[in-house]
Amino acid sequence: MTAKGTRPINPEERKRGEIALSEFAEYAEKQQAHRSVAVAPSDSGYSTGAASTSRDVEDHAELEILDQLGLSDTPRTIKLKELLLGTGEATEASLQDLAGAIQNRIDEGHGETVFDLGLEDGGETMGFDLPHWETALQRLREAAETIPAHCRILLTYNVGGPKESTVKNDRIKGAWGKVLIRQDWSNVEEMGELRIAVVGNVDAGKSTMLGVLVKGGLDDGRGRARVNLFRHKHEIESGRTSSVGMEIMGFDSRGDVVSHAQGRKLSWEEIGKRAAKVITFSDLAGHEKYLRTTVFGMLSSSPNYCLLMVAANNGMIGMSREHLGLALALNVPVMVIVTKIDICPPQVLQETLNQITKILKSPGARKIPIFVKDMEETINTATQFVSQRICPVFQVSNVTGENLELVRTFLNILPHRGHYNQDGPFEFLINDTFSVPHVGTVVSGVVKSGVIHAGDQVVVGPDSLGQFTTTTVKTIERKRIQVNACFAGQSGSFALKRVRRKEVRKGMVVLMKSETTPKVYREFVAEASLNHRNPTVLILSHATTIKPKYQAMLHVGAVSQTCSVIDIDRPFIRTGDRALVAFRFIQRPEFLALGDKVLFREGKTKGLGIVKSVGYDPNHPLDPRAESSQSTEGDTN
Repeated sequence: MTAKGTRPINPEERKRGEIALSEFAEYAEKQQAHRSVAVAPSDSGYSTGAASTSRDVEDHAELEILDQLGLSDTPRTIKLKELLLGTGEATEASLQDLAGAIQNRIDEGHGETVFDLGLEDGGETMGFDLPHWETALQRLREAAETIPAHCRILLTYNVGGPKESTVKNDRIKGAWGKVLIRQDWSNVEEMGELRIAVVGNVDAGKSTMLGVLVKGGLDDGRGRARVNLFRHKHEIESGRTSSVGMEIMGFDSRGDVVSHAQGRKLSWEEIGKRAAKVITFSDLAGHEKYLRTTVFGMLSSSPNYCLLMVAANNGMIGMSREHLGLALALNVPVMVIVTKIDICPPQVLQETLNQITKILKSPGARKIPIFVKDMEETINTATQFVSQRICPVFQVSNVTGENLELVRTFLNILPHRGHYNQDGPFEFLINDTFSVPHVGTVVSGVVKSGVIHAGDQVVVGPDSLGQFTTTTVKTIERKRIQVNACFAGQSGSFALKRVRRKEVRKGMVVLMKSETTPKVYREFVAEASLNHRNPTVLILSHATTIKPKYQAMLHVGAVSQTCSVIDIDRPFIRTGDRALVAFRFIQRPEFLALGDKVLFREGKTKGLGIVKSVGYDPNHPLDPRAESSQSTEGDTN
């Protein structure tokens, strides 16, 4: 239900909305981090509240002086330089110590780390000459082999050779370099995975870019590289993506791209078996009429990063800004790739780069654009990309192949990101369903928390009546490879026993079977203050006011359903306002969890929120004035 008499938003209101969006996205990220903390399950197997770990792990600055006095009984720590050169008393023992230090860094990086060989942990130089550096590199490789892991030289300084940096670093003396160390996983269950959502305006070159990256060849300028990525006949005919396409790109433990073998392209199964790290791309639609599909793809796939494509000859037009705003609202780190630089005049390209800079530096985005032009900037930016303030910008051509190697290297060393609770109760979001011959009903999605094994009894739901169906997980697949288990943060597919495909849908959840039936809710509240008990809503942009009875499309994870506003903590809300809002699902109840991000939209209206409590009591309205008026009426009667 839209309000009449809409008026255009003036620049001041738009700026206020952008600033509010940026601040609220950071707040939402902190709330989700609280949800990821391990929580002791209740008798029913589900979390009862956030664990208060901050009190137990307090910093006591007054105790630091005891550490400085050296009164501890722990053995003397060996310097990293001694471990690398093997100058200690026992060479074999020091090699084991070095392997232990490498293993710790690999565990912190979820299976990989970029090692600064020749630099101390604090960044000071070790003063290596060339023979010392070669000795340290050999020791590093020997220690890594015992894990097992492999080393790949990314960049060197004052060493020489093909990986030598073209930019001299006078600040740090001596020979040093950056080495990628990646663990060689023995099974697919432990394989590293990153999910990247690919967005941008129509004709920005999203599918073509993925076709070139994944398949290995260059484009012919007419879209040949994208044909294999399309899922429907009308997509091939129009050249425009209308669904959520999925593609994977694999890197082995030595850092090489896994795509071809003996002159033929590899299947998903072959890539998964050979790769130590897999990047899953969600190719989302760029056309405005498919915005609902794009929003669903962004929320349901739980992306670690967002890849925004911008055509050099068009700039950030149409849905590009919409998609950027969506990524910012979800607090997903953004990287930008400017495509088609081979057909773009230099002055037009510069105008596009200036426009990108202006938008990224705006109050709503508050990003620092870094225009990556060489390998050194690529490696430094990728290792520092855990900071969401920076935004790397690449300029590539899918026809000539210019700067494509920089993008591949960037993706190769891109760090893991995300907070997942493997010790929590199992929760799996369904974002697609299939009916496979001789297998039955298969559901795919992302494991939000916990772990599942083949053969486990689970419940799937809710249906239109809010009921759950008990079933068994027959088999589990990751990247089309059968595995025995699937852990929090991983995407996978489950074959379910005795469940027909029409009984499952996108937006359902799979939970571990317990004595207590999971609760579902038709109503919930969305809040902005940590002191309140309910969820938070921030209005990003709206041409007029929002009042109760307003209806919009609401997205919570894989859930996509029309909802109605039934109560607000004030008479109305406008652009940039933060308020308590109570929602009611129109069609059916849904399974919601505390801390879930809520995005609702209707036309050009967009709102962002966080679920902090479920259910709604009409006897206790959110607006205190309404509650006082009810009590006054009661006293009168």
